[in-house]
Amino acid sequence: MELKKLFIILFCSTGIFFSFYALCFGLDENGCLFCHKYPGMVRFEQSNVMHGQQSEKTVRLKILHIDEEEFSGSTHGEMDCKQCHATINSVPHTGESRVDCTTACHTEDEEKKMIKDYSLSGFHENEQSYIVSLNDKSSCRVCHLPYPHNDNQVVRAFLNMHTGFMQCRVCHIKKNKYKNIVYKWEESQNVHFFGKPFGTYYKPETKKTIKNKTTISRIAVHSSDLEGEIRLADKAGIKKAGIFIKNKGKMSQDDIESSLVFFHRDIEKNEISVACGKCHSTNGIMDFKKLGFDAKKTNNLTTINIKGLVVKYKTFYFPNLFE
Repeated sequence: MELKKLFIILFCSTGIFFSFYALCFGLDENGCLFCHKYPGMVRFEQSNVMHGQQSEKTVRLKILHIDEEEFSGSTHGEMDCKQCHATINSVPHTGESRVDCTTACHTEDEEKKMIKDYSLSGFHENEQSYIVSLNDKSSCRVCHLPYPHNDNQVVRAFLNMHTGFMQCRVCHIKKNKYKNIVYKWEESQNVHFFGKPFGTYYKPETKKTIKNKTTISRIAVHSSDLEGEIRLADKAGIKKAGIFIKNKGKMSQDDIESSLVFFHRDIEKNEISVACGKCHSTNGIMDFKKLGFDAKKTNNLTTINIKGLVVKYKTFYFPNLFE
């Protein structure tokens, strides 16, 4: 009962709940698209692939984004998610990948036989978008993938989603090393998308929004002093990082660890409970209004209690709101 109340309060307090269903294109009675509507919501998952008698571990990108409008126009657009994903009733549902195509349709024996071995791996492919690669002129990108978070199963996909609108150091910079830190929009170039391009197209130089399929703007961290303002990105380390990756296999463990210390000298790793609250709070590190967000979105970003949800509840069960 307590979790059901929390679910309702969380939606209503952010002003999203009723407007979400009013604007809904597809049939989504359980609110799946409240999370899954965001482009770039991805995670990595391990699986075992058999090669003859031997099993080999592989890692693949699992895309969790569903474009609502694209899905509503598809063959299955009138289906509710739970009709196929019948076993999902809580968050996180990591590892719960079973799909049952016979709960509401394909109920005849002949149909069941026909779809028994049908591959569903690319089923939502036309409704999904994510960033394949981008250039943000930082040494981070030399070693790390665009979607690097994979440890915390509860929030890893949400953390990865941030790649589309902020650079790594916004969260991971050691702020006590720098003075007068500010956050500004900055262009990331050579962005390659799978699916529809997405993101913010604000050009800081012209203060105009110009849509470009390979360039988006993301929030970057800057520091200013008497000599001016600089972006806190390890541009000088890009070449060194490339050499490190090339020679890593020939290096001793001590040399590898020494190099990693150098590359991460300005970087800190935050606990999830701390990281969420740094931005999503009324006294957070970012001035969302100054960054251009309107009053409604600023309120949503600062008042939504992500930290409380992550810290207090290890498992979150969906209430049957529409039964």
